[in-house]
Amino acid sequence: MKRYLQYITRYCMAFLVCVVFSQTVNAQTETDALMIPKNYFCAAGIYTHNSWDHYWEGTFKRENLNLGTISSNVYAVGGNYGLSNRVNVLFMIPYIKTNASAGTLRGQSGVQDISLAVKWLAVKQEVGRGLLSLHAIVSGVIPVGNYQADFLPLSLGMQTKSIALRGLVNYQVGRFFVAGAGQYVRKDNITIDRDSYYTTEMHYTNQVAMPNATNFLFSTGYRSLKFNAEATLTKVNTIGGFDITKNNMPFPSNNMDATLAGGVFKYMFQSIAGLELTAGGNYVLKGRNVGQNLSVFGGVYYVFSVKKDKSDK
Repeated sequence: MKRYLQYITRYCMAFLVCVVFSQTVNAQTETDALMIPKNYFCAAGIYTHNSWDHYWEGTFKRENLNLGTISSNVYAVGGNYGLSNRVNVLFMIPYIKTNASAGTLRGQSGVQDISLAVKWLAVKQEVGRGLLSLHAIVSGVIPVGNYQADFLPLSLGMQTKSIALRGLVNYQVGRFFVAGAGQYVRKDNITIDRDSYYTTEMHYTNQVAMPNATNFLFSTGYRSLKFNAEATLTKVNTIGGFDITKNNMPFPSNNMDATLAGGVFKYMFQSIAGLELTAGGNYVLKGRNVGQNLSVFGGVYYVFSVKKDKSDK
C-alpha cells in the first residue's frame, strides 16, 4: 500500500494560479493529463503572490505612479476526487488580498469564486513508442464573495458566472511528455454599482455584457514517481471588449489578452506516502490591457484513499 500511495501521488492535481490583471483566479488542474484513481481524494492548499508595476493600456506599455506596484496574495484550498479511473471531479476556493503601494486606492480582501470541473479521460492508448491520451474537461465558475467587480485593478475578480469546455492531448515517451490544450469560456453578464458607463459609447444600465474568451496551452517536461518538472506557454485571448481609455481605470469588459511563460516543479516524498510539494510561477511576456504580472506559488498536497475499491475498475 505504501508503494501504491507513492505512485498515486503523481496524480495529485497542481493548482496553477494565473493572475493577469483583474486578480481572476483559475484552477488550472485541467491543463495536465494526470488522473486520480477511483475512490482517492487529493486535498490541496496553495499560496500565490502576484505583483506588477507596468501594464498595457491597449497596446501601449506604461506605468502609473499613482498606483505604484499592484500586488495580491492568494490563499486557496481545493480538492480532486476520483469518481472512476477515467472521471475526476475538482474544486477550488480562493481567499484574496489586493494592495497598491502608492496612491489613495485601498485594496480588497475576501473570498472570490468557487471553481468546479469534471475531467474525463476519453482515450488512452499506445501510439508508436509512447502513450497518447485525450481528455475532455467541463468547468464552471460561480462567484461566492460579495466583492466589487468594477474596481480594477484592485478587484478580487469579475463577479461573472462562466462555463468552459477544454480539450487536452498528451503524448508521453518514457518520462518525457509534450501536451497541448485549447479552451473556450462562456461568461454571463454582471451587475455593477452605477447606472451608466462608457465603453466606446454610453450605456444607461447597470448591466455589463462580458466578452467570452479562449486560451491555449503548450507544455512539455519530465515526470517520474519522485520529481516532475514542466515548462508552459499560455495564450489568453478575450473575444471582443475594448481598450482602456487614456489615463483611465480598467473596466470589467475590457479586451484582456496575455501571453505567459511559466514552470511547475513537484516533489513527491518517498518516506511519507501521499505527500507532495509543488512550486512554480508565471510571467506575462506580452499583453493588451493587462499588467505585466509575475506570479510565484507553492502548494502542499496530500492524497489518500476514501474507501476500499475491490473491483479496481
